[in-house]
Parts: sequence; structure tokens; C-alpha cells
Amino acid sequence: MLKAVLLDISGVLHEDGAPLPGAVAAVSRLQAAGLVLRFVTNTSRKTGDAVHDDLRGMGFDVAREQVFTAPAAVRHYLVRHGLRPYLLIHEGLEPEFADLAGDDPDAVVLGDAESRLDYRHLDEAFQCLQRGAPLLTVGTNRYFRQQGRLHLDVGPFVRALEYAADTRATVLGKPAAGFFRAVLDDAGVTPEEAMMVGDDVDCDVAAAREVGLRACLVRSGKYRPGDEARAPGAECEDGLAALVARLLASDA
Repeated sequence: MLKAVLLDISGVLHEDGAPLPGAVAAVSRLQAAGLVLRFVTNTSRKTGDAVHDDLRGMGFDVAREQVFTAPAAVRHYLVRHGLRPYLLIHEGLEPEFADLAGDDPDAVVLGDAESRLDYRHLDEAFQCLQRGAPLLTVGTNRYFRQQGRLHLDVGPFVRALEYAADTRATVLGKPAAGFFRAVLDDAGVTPEEAMMVGDDVDCDVAAAREVGLRACLVRSGKYRPGDEARAPGAECEDGLAALVARLLASDA
């Protein structure tokens, strides 16, 4: 029995800050049906508070505690292990880590740092990794969609540093199984009782299936024709509104 729904944000609920057709009403219908909702994102250009504020500003009925971000998972890891990070992150994300010591760094945190992903910053991260610092990242997403085009995400830069430093990154957001399990634990459900809804066939859908969740790929956001073939067993819908209409009709 379905008890919880995990919703990716960009590409599922909105594109470029504009709610996708029927998405606001679909979230309200899920809330009214008594399903546990969690809003999960790898975005590393905004803090969790900013993500929540954006959703509320678009009309989504979302509580702050329902929002799970990969940067928050990274912060939790740093605190738990007492690490001092070299932060190669977007300036909009800096408040998430503002109270953590960064002198003499013994860990590298890599996010979608946009213009900071230049040779100087990447080489500085490489120097830390050569000294034995672990490489921590929000995810391995290849690209994201913005203004109607696909743009490079953090994944390609993760692979570059892994190759250069002969190391393996610790992924703390999607598609890491630990991220999904943490969200499920917070929601109080088992994998079999939850569904992940996303537009990224690899990091959202296939990864959730590997953990044992139901998963639905929506044909919006970064979806590209043929993605369905890369996630056997996953469901597929044109958008969140269509999925919710089907789910609630089947429970009627």
C-alpha cells in the first residue's frame, strides 16, 4: 500500500520558477489524501530554507520539515565527522555552511558552483585531495534544465577530480542509497510503501528502484525521449498531475 511520495522539485513541480501545469493542485491533492510527502532535491545553488521559500512563493503547500536537500546531507556528514571543508560551492549555498570552520581544510565539498568551477578552484580542490582529504559531493547529475536548455551539472566535475586524484567521491544526495533511506526513515515508511517521482532517469528513478521504491518518471524537465528504457520496472507519466489523478483514482 502506498503511504508516501517523494517528489523531486525542479522539472517535476516547476521549471525556471514557474509551476508546471496542475502541479500545485496535485500536491494539494496528495496532502489531502493523507499521503506522507517529502520534497527531495540535489540543488546546490540554494539553501534548504531558500528552496522552501521558493516553493511557498509558487503556491505549493509545503512545510519546511518536508524539504530534504543534498547540501543538508553534506553538512550533516561534515558535522558528524568533525571535518573542515574546502567549499567549492555556489555563493547562494554559502549560508548552509557559514558556521563551519574552513581553515586548513581536510575535506573537499563539491557542488554546482557555476562560474567557480574554473581551473584555479578545481586545482585547489585537487591539492586538498592529494593530501588525503575525502571528496564529498551532492550528487552525480550530468545536467540540469534551465531556460529551455540542458546545462552541465556537478557530475562531470566530480568525475574529473576522481580521475585526477585517483579517488572516489562520497555521494550524499541522489542517487546514493543512503540519501533515499534517510528520507524514508524520516517519513516512517519502508521502501515498498513509497514512490519516488522524478525527471532524472538515473539519479531519481533508477536509483530509487535499486533501493526498492516504486518510481515514476515524468515527461517534463530534463526528461528525453527514450529515457524509459533505462529504468526497467518504472512507471511513466506526462506529468505530476496525470500521475496523481491515476494514483488517487486507483485508491477510490
